[in-house]
Amino acid sequence: MLFFRSEERVKEWCEQRGHPLRPLVSISQLWGLASMWYADRLRVDSRRPGPAEMKEVFAGLGLSGEFWNPESDRFGESTGRNDG
Repeated sequence: MLFFRSEERVKEWCEQRGHPLRPLVSISQLWGLASMWYADRLRVDSRRPGPAEMKEVFAGLGLSGEFWNPESDRFGESTGRNDG
């Protein structure tokens, strides 16, 4: 994970290194995701969210697009599974 001052700096960094620009996450989105994702990890009955729950969490944080699809095997490619 890399932190940048602005979206412009991310674009410059990617161009200089020949990397494609991937979806960006703000600090507030990252904090919201971490807070939800790890809220109950110390409980014995803790479990990883299922694909439908993940989609809901991502959407609630404004994280959208194929990159955030938990049913994708890799960026830009969906598996076609339908878990609800």
